[in-house]
Amino acid sequence: MKRVYNFSPGPAILPVPVLEEASKSVIEISNSGMSILEVSHRGKIYEAIHQDARAHCLKLMGLSPEEYTVIFMGGGASTQFATVPLNFLKPGQTADYVDGGEWGSKAIAAAKPLGNVHIAGSSAATKHSTLPRDFQWTPGAAYAHLTTNNTIEGTQMRFIPDAGSPVILDASSDFLGHRMDWKKASLVYLGAQKNAGPAGVTIIIAKKSFLATAKTDIPVVLQYNTHDKADSLYNTPPVFSIYIFSLVLKWIESQGGVEGLEKINQRKAQTIYDVLDAHSDVYDAAVTKKDDRSWMNLTWRLRDTSREEAFFKGAKERSLDGLKGHRNVGGFRASIYNAFPEEGCQVLAEYLKEFAKK
Repeated sequence: MKRVYNFSPGPAILPVPVLEEASKSVIEISNSGMSILEVSHRGKIYEAIHQDARAHCLKLMGLSPEEYTVIFMGGGASTQFATVPLNFLKPGQTADYVDGGEWGSKAIAAAKPLGNVHIAGSSAATKHSTLPRDFQWTPGAAYAHLTTNNTIEGTQMRFIPDAGSPVILDASSDFLGHRMDWKKASLVYLGAQKNAGPAGVTIIIAKKSFLATAKTDIPVVLQYNTHDKADSLYNTPPVFSIYIFSLVLKWIESQGGVEGLEKINQRKAQTIYDVLDAHSDVYDAAVTKKDDRSWMNLTWRLRDTSREEAFFKGAKERSLDGLKGHRNVGGFRASIYNAFPEEGCQVLAEYLKEFAKK
């Protein structure tokens, strides 16, 4: 099978070794006579996968299992936009939110009906082409919510600011793509379908002491503590998605861990950005401030928009797939998540050079 270079923003590319191992397990796993799609979520085979995924996740993040827990839920990151304030925004409190892009804006919209929300920072004035920087944190805030990587606009926050209150991160699109001091976060959540696996499981990494402060006067099924106490088995877990997540974590370890992937990801992104910058008469990079540029989602436009169809046609001929920008902003977007091969970035870079000369 010839694989295309899949630049899709999600569901996104998965490592080939993960796909190969998973394909075998779809037929039979662990000499059980059953597919991974058939095994009981309360049986020994899945229990080992479940606990291994949780342990490897914390290990790669550099977090202690005594201080942090991993919870598997459904609903994607969008459900977490409401679940977070439901659990942690109490009457009379204020939650700080940073509006760095469309997903941050949606998190804010979901939280506003549930309590007092303060916008502590925003990049709306630049149409989110830069990162917010002048934060105005609320003393004693219930929490501060940030989106680490903005998939639509192409900006990325590779640091965790000191907000003076518990920090909650939506890390859906750059999880484990570079080193972060995760100890600065009280809760991290992500949909798996960009950097961690297929759609179907939402991963929450939470500080146990922070969970202890959560509200109990909301529906039981929406309480983080319900799922944590049930070992993420309160609902039948998405077994296959969690299995793939466990394989992806092992693959990350094989790449030299997060530190090794960071070097690769930075190099992949730079290969493409260098060409965009070298041919600025043809390409208009959406994010001009280099420190703000995402290593996961690279966005640009053609200065001559009449040539867009020609660009897509040439990309297809070179098996470069999924380069169309988000419908809200247009242009082009190359999503080069952890599993995206470096070779594909080089092919795109060469095509960008070739197209610029026409």
